[in-house]
Amino acid sequence: MAAKISGDDEPISDINIVPFVDIILVVLIIFMITTPFIMQSHIKIDLPQAASGEDGTPSEFNISVASDGRILLNGEVSDLQRVNAKSQELSQTNPEVQAIIAADREVPHGQVVEVIDAVKTGGVKRFAITIDRKRQ
Repeated sequence: MAAKISGDDEPISDINIVPFVDIILVVLIIFMITTPFIMQSHIKIDLPQAASGEDGTPSEFNISVASDGRILLNGEVSDLQRVNAKSQELSQTNPEVQAIIAADREVPHGQVVEVIDAVKTGGVKRFAITIDRKRQ
């Protein structure tokens, strides 16, 4: 604690901000550590397995179809109209954009085709289907 040595009886009017900065830095570190866990999708998707699969590239256009039929666009609950609108928006800004589609193994084939159709009619011509690799 700092104190003035002079004989004046004036109150100390300086503000010590070091403890405040320390607290803010700790809170910042906590947010940095917990954010990836918060941002992950909370819906478990049981992907189909295949032996022939390639490593994909990250995309800004991720679509997930849960086993109960819910559609998630970049982790947020959505519908086919929003998927189509996002597809149009992204295809206009980047013609080489790729959609990544992850569907639970219990989802009917017809629903996956509807999602692919919404993506392609929106203008995105490239898409990939996410799978789990079979263990050999």
